[in-house]
Amino acid sequence: MVMQILNFSLPLSNPVLIFSVILFVILAAPILLNRLRIPHLIGLIIAGAIIGPHGLHLLERDSSIILFGTVGLLYIMFLAGVEIDLLGFKKNTKKGLVFGIYTFLVPMVLGTLAGLYVLNFSLASSVLLASMFASHTLVTYPIIRNFGVVKNRAVSIGIGGTVVTDTLALLVLAVIVAISVGDYSNAFWLRFGLSTLAFGAIVIFVFPWLTHRFLKKYTNSVSQYIFVLALVFLGSFLAQAAGLEAMLGAFFVGLAINRYIPNTSALMNRIEFVGNALFIPFFLIGVGMLVDITSFIKDEETIKVSIVMTVIALSAKFIAAWLAQKSFKLSVDERQILFGLSNSQAAATLAAVLIGFNIVLGYTPEGEPIRLLNESVLNGSILMILITCTISSFATQKAAYNIAMKDSADTPAEENGSQMRVLLPLSNPDTVNNLVELSVALKPKHKSADFYGLHVIDSPKIDPEKEKRATALLEKAVITASSADHKLHQLLRYDQNTVNGITGIISEYKISDLVFGISSTVGITESFINNVTEGVLTKSNITALIYRPVQPFHSIKRHIVVLSDKVEREFGFLLWLIKLWNISRNTCANFEFYAPVSSLNILKEIAYRHPIQASFHKFESLENLSDLQSTIKPDDNLILVLSRKEGISFDQSMLKVPTMLNQYFQNNSFILIYPSQKPFEDDAGYNLHNPSIMEAGGPNAGFVEEIMRSISSIFRKGEV
Repeated sequence: MVMQILNFSLPLSNPVLIFSVILFVILAAPILLNRLRIPHLIGLIIAGAIIGPHGLHLLERDSSIILFGTVGLLYIMFLAGVEIDLLGFKKNTKKGLVFGIYTFLVPMVLGTLAGLYVLNFSLASSVLLASMFASHTLVTYPIIRNFGVVKNRAVSIGIGGTVVTDTLALLVLAVIVAISVGDYSNAFWLRFGLSTLAFGAIVIFVFPWLTHRFLKKYTNSVSQYIFVLALVFLGSFLAQAAGLEAMLGAFFVGLAINRYIPNTSALMNRIEFVGNALFIPFFLIGVGMLVDITSFIKDEETIKVSIVMTVIALSAKFIAAWLAQKSFKLSVDERQILFGLSNSQAAATLAAVLIGFNIVLGYTPEGEPIRLLNESVLNGSILMILITCTISSFATQKAAYNIAMKDSADTPAEENGSQMRVLLPLSNPDTVNNLVELSVALKPKHKSADFYGLHVIDSPKIDPEKEKRATALLEKAVITASSADHKLHQLLRYDQNTVNGITGIISEYKISDLVFGISSTVGITESFINNVTEGVLTKSNITALIYRPVQPFHSIKRHIVVLSDKVEREFGFLLWLIKLWNISRNTCANFEFYAPVSSLNILKEIAYRHPIQASFHKFESLENLSDLQSTIKPDDNLILVLSRKEGISFDQSMLKVPTMLNQYFQNNSFILIYPSQKPFEDDAGYNLHNPSIMEAGGPNAGFVEEIMRSISSIFRKGEV
């Protein structure tokens, strides 16, 4: 029994040992090859070739490798869909469509001509060969994500083009296969069309509804992750059942549920971690195991086919990227991003070549099968995959690095004290997770922030029982923040009252933003508002938010923002406004602004220059807040921008807000925002305390333009 367990004969058969070897390969390959500046993706493919059946033969490419590799491929496509900037994707839809046509037609034309006149293939074989060049896999997408340039327009165009060209290429594959096996009747096309429509309807309409309901009801992190993973594979299977490729199903699932998995959420952090650590490396190692170098030495025909396939694939994709660059006036680095994304051949290519290889058209007099695609094409496609993935990885890494460095150079160095510091006074365990989720959503995705969880014990002497409860509360906040890859500092303070404890921490730690929480089971009282405004805010010139969560923050579909008159003239106007822009870009939720005309004009101009998903409505006074009762739906969040009593935008109707919230909006989440009142000119370069741009009759053109210059400066700095 012991000798059977310790069997080291090759290939390895012990599943524990096999898994151990693969994990060490995943760990070691990137580390060793990074010293040679070789992208880790290529390192894993090379490692797969070395340990695979055509190398040292340590492992077989068995069902387990294929299973995990399939999961890895679907993971790549799902991440591309779920992480994409939906606003940028919609903005670049037409460009993505044009690039998709470029990157489909150019390879199809060149590939068909090469098949007919260079390789002497039949028309059907040549068209199928060309479809292999037209399709591609987003193998290099993880590189782009690691450099933090996912929101670049070239990425959105490249991903849009991927959807177009892969769909068309796989459609060509389905047609060629149907013609080759004699099944291309009207019934085939009707069946294919109806099944594709059914797949699209289920993924676009049913999956988002299920996701919203599930994430709203179940907050357990493991359950949420398993649910999302199940949707990915169900969508992939439905795509296969419709006659499409599984990877397209995974991508469309990611796109459909994108807005329910914010980039800053703990769920997204888990999805990325598991994929990058395990499934995606398995896929790359599995691709490497297909490489058989010896086949290119033994057979001259294989060498010829390999060279032709590789040259056509590289040339066609470069021409398509060049055409897109000239059409859309892209930079050289953006062209390289398009080339890197679209050049790597993997999953769809393998699917096409294996299907073509398995279709037997007849037999020679010697009894040899005549295949739609011969063995030389099968071996040549493996070499093409290795070379295209290698070149794509280098091209993508260089271009992504250059773009990241340029973005960094455009962002001025921050002065000391400009770091975002968020304080969360914690007292109720039920609101901890929601307060952390909101706080994380307030910050820009690619900038750091300091988060502080505070519990004040209003006792003059040490109380072990209260300390124990406070510690458990703070640790819960730490765990919630760390699950989203953020650090939260624990602060426990004894003081004569809570207000003094909070104001002392604000001063000591130079807090920039304060986030209070109210339990969803109780209403908001005027006394609580007075404690915040007259107790904390009169002693601290910071931006304060009071949040009552009725449902998880990421399950909110729409934010209704209500502004009072002259709100744009408050000193802290831009400080809270950029937080809303961050929420929009981190969660992809829609914003609807209700405000007086003067404020709406400024908001529209800002949204035009720095787009978010927003709409704008005229609304004169908070006195009419109850009129919005019929507008607000159960999954909406109400945001009211109020003011301290000495503030410019303060009016008496703000005193009635607690009563109106309790009476008309008791079933909705809401956030009350109190802007900073301190005159300032910070390192972002904007000064709203300039008498030359302030007029009693309302903001003039100079005032508006000053705001525009200020917020543009903030965007350049990466605050949004």
